[in-house]
Amino acid sequence: MDDPYREQRRLMVIRQLEPRGITDPRVLDAMGRVPRHEFVPAAARDRAYRDGPLPIGHGQTISQPYMVAVMTQSARIRPEHRVLEIGTGCGYQAAVLSLLARQVFTVERIPELAHSAGRRLERLGYTNVSVAQADGTIGLPAEAPFDAILVTAGAPSVPDPLLEQLAVGGRLVIPVQEGLAQVLYTCVRGEEGVERNCGEACTFVPLIGEHGWSR
Repeated sequence: MDDPYREQRRLMVIRQLEPRGITDPRVLDAMGRVPRHEFVPAAARDRAYRDGPLPIGHGQTISQPYMVAVMTQSARIRPEHRVLEIGTGCGYQAAVLSLLARQVFTVERIPELAHSAGRRLERLGYTNVSVAQADGTIGLPAEAPFDAILVTAGAPSVPDPLLEQLAVGGRLVIPVQEGLAQVLYTCVRGEEGVERNCGEACTFVPLIGEHGWSR
């Protein structure tokens, strides 16, 4: 079936991602394959591939394509990996991850978003993604450990339960509040502890939950 958005995805990759340091060929391929327009409200489809976030309802957003790509690249996902995403939203980030990992678990605290994302991912054929409706700040201990964890909301600090659910060698990518700004952190779990690496400035909706911000 002809895809009228194929060229827009190609231009998104070569204009928004490659010039800004997204070099992992698997990430670039996934970003070029996932139909982002299927994950935004119908009224916003003409803006689906623009360089910025878009509202998806319930006070949440679908992240800017570049931020999806930079978080995914930072996680260094391999085909055998099991990945946890915190903050399903519309399901777009989970769809990208599903093309890179063996299995993706994604947790959404808002029931309506969890339900609609689950149906959307199933309809589009992302069969290796499991959606749960819960407080993402406590992770998904029944399925741990994970080779990578991505958090798509800004936290006041790195939640301890997520660090505990990382496998040795695993990577946690998370926006953390520092002063008036958010900074993207990559935390790598080693045999002796966790190494925290500070990345670029970013802007995400707040991470709400027991180990995040209160309502």
